[in-house]
Amino acid sequence: MNSLMKELELRWTAMFTALAAGDDLPPTRRLRTEGLMEAVVLVDAASAQEVDEAMDGCYLQAFGKTIAGDFGEDWRAFYPFPQIPAMGRRAPVYPSTRD
Repeated sequence: MNSLMKELELRWTAMFTALAAGDDLPPTRRLRTEGLMEAVVLVDAASAQEVDEAMDGCYLQAFGKTIAGDFGEDWRAFYPFPQIPAMGRRAPVYPSTRD
């Protein structure tokens, strides 16, 4: 495995582990990783499909299910490459008044 893919796996693992623990993920972290994903494909270090498969493996380790398991089989239709479906959990919202 080349060093760019290793770096991507480190970044995905850190991102998905933080999200799985309920922590926030700074947008810059996701955006930089998406840029690296695009660069990997542009320099022919891996195909977009290979990048997605590697990312899915990191997601599976952190969440115990695949990206498709959380977002549906057609998740790439909503998150075109190189977007990463990485969101924090929704905060619970409670009404502050009786209205």
